[in-house]
Amino acid sequence: MTTDQGASEAPLLNVANMLTLLRLALVPVFVALFMVGDGHRTDWRLGAAAVFAIAALTDRFDGDIARRRGLVTKFGMIADPIADKTLMGGALICLSLLGDLSWWVTIVIAVRELGVTLLRFWVLRHGVIAASRGGKAKTLVQTLAIGAYVLPLTALLPAPMIVESTRWWLMAIAVALTVVTGFDYVLRAVRLRAQGLAAARAVT
Repeated sequence: MTTDQGASEAPLLNVANMLTLLRLALVPVFVALFMVGDGHRTDWRLGAAAVFAIAALTDRFDGDIARRRGLVTKFGMIADPIADKTLMGGALICLSLLGDLSWWVTIVIAVRELGVTLLRFWVLRHGVIAASRGGKAKTLVQTLAIGAYVLPLTALLPAPMIVESTRWWLMAIAVALTVVTGFDYVLRAVRLRAQGLAAARAVT
């Protein structure tokens, strides 16, 4: 993670931030493709899956580019997770609306993601909570699980029961990581705020 000073020196308009904004812009495109007709047409689902994959790939590249080229900004630190949550949340809501995924899964993940976002803003004056290894693993498994549900695999592969079982377990692992890492972010936010308040009292 870069320091606040390093983050403030990077230009706001840079390739990493543009990739983040592209990911946000792709969300309505993904939703529009996904919900064509009854939402279960193989051709449109494949198109939606392609857009989802492109958007998910920008998440990998924007962070790497920002760190390698010294383009980390506070805007990027906040916008990047918001873009991720918008993409994942949009996909989960679409899946639940179509009956492909239980609503409780969408609600658990959405509450966690919204809570972590609010935590980031709560402690923003004291510092930025960087993504942990667990958080990155959660994002990867979530992406794979949601992608497996978005893809019309049961229509394309000859063993629908195996497909259903595989993606169910992927989503179960994603939900478990989502909950566990959520508690970790709460603890980190509380510690960061306490440290910030202690430093402020020491200065005064």
